[in-house]
Amino acid sequence: MLAFALLAAVAVLAALVVEVGPLYAADRFRDLREPTDAERAQLAALRDRAGLDVERVAIERMTGGAGASGSEEGRPDDGAGDGRSAEVAVRGPPGRRVLFVTDDVLDALEEDVSVGLLAAEAGRVETRYGEFRAVAVGAVLAILAAIVTTVVSFDAGFASLVAVGLAALWAGRRVQYAADARAADRVGASLVADAFERVAAIRGVEPETGDWSTWFEVQPPLGDRIARLRERAANGG
Repeated sequence: MLAFALLAAVAVLAALVVEVGPLYAADRFRDLREPTDAERAQLAALRDRAGLDVERVAIERMTGGAGASGSEEGRPDDGAGDGRSAEVAVRGPPGRRVLFVTDDVLDALEEDVSVGLLAAEAGRVETRYGEFRAVAVGAVLAILAAIVTTVVSFDAGFASLVAVGLAALWAGRRVQYAADARAADRVGASLVADAFERVAAIRGVEPETGDWSTWFEVQPPLGDRIARLRERAANGG
């Protein structure tokens, strides 16, 4: 009984770290400021178009560096560049979600691009992508802990780890595509695709498409996401 309680604690702790950790890190280690009244009103209008509801908004001051970035959690990012310009990210658990935007999202981007990025984040919130990742990581770490503590045999544990890992990879991609579809339903598939391409162009990178090297990534390549959005737009979605 004690062993199973320990495994449950590992799963819960890991899920909390994945869900709350990025919010804590952003609040503590990034150069943030509160939006001005004008910025708050501007963001409220953009968020209303995008359908994004959060509890707080924080603006990140840009400290130099070129390029637009996102994160491995689904923002337009192909892994290159040093800057964090044109970044839009929602972090935190339900009821404590915070929208982080770099100041150039309000100052330099076209309104439709900002709306497209915000709609993509709204889609991820609605499909609970962050919660899915937290649960998946918690499950994987709990299985690893079960193997290490010999609660289960190595063979059974390893088989379970592979099965859960593959299921999480497959499901994670489906959830991300569903999030993009939600964004497309809200503001139009072409607008979201244009926003992703605009951010990639600012960074000077070509959106990647999937190949064998991306088979074991939860996050679908940006080029594949754009292609799906373009197909949806062509079909009237």
